[in-house]
Amino acid sequence: MQKVTVPILCILSLWLGSCENSTGNTGEAAKTETSVPTAGQSGVKDDVSQKNIVQVASGSKDHTTLVKAVVAAGLVDVLSNTGPFTVFAPINAAFDKLPAGTVEGLLKPEKKDDLADILQYHVSVGVYKAEQLQDGQTLGQVNGGNITISKKDGKIMVNGAATIIASIPTSNGIIHVIDGVLLPPKK
Repeated sequence: MQKVTVPILCILSLWLGSCENSTGNTGEAAKTETSVPTAGQSGVKDDVSQKNIVQVASGSKDHTTLVKAVVAAGLVDVLSNTGPFTVFAPINAAFDKLPAGTVEGLLKPEKKDDLADILQYHVSVGVYKAEQLQDGQTLGQVNGGNITISKKDGKIMVNGAATIIASIPTSNGIIHVIDGVLLPPKK
């Protein structure tokens, strides 16, 4: 009986000790654990692999408005995940074409859902390379809407309003740089 009781008491005392530390009441382990900041997928540091969509956009001087909007909408971690995603990424000048005050209004915390809806209208699940896009093709977007691809004079257009001006492969999909902001149809 004594042979079984000693190991059980040891295990019980270890368990009780770990419970104290996990609540943060005592012990050095609890202090260390709470001092480490946590982050989602966007917090993963990797200087070797190909950059993901957010990392590429963050490094572009032409996408500062888009990055600001992605942060305000709380979509950084989503677009940092494995995907695959196709992102139609408007340049800063595209946002400048919107009526005055539109971007500033959408960046307000109370407009977060509206902003997320617009940004999700720029994202498809899957990788659609430029050479795969066909005239008249419809793509389902993350927000539930659809966009239509058209080709004219060698240019690829989205919803007849934005032209793809560059395509950038990333670790979790592809970015098609566009010269217009896509606005989802009213629901």
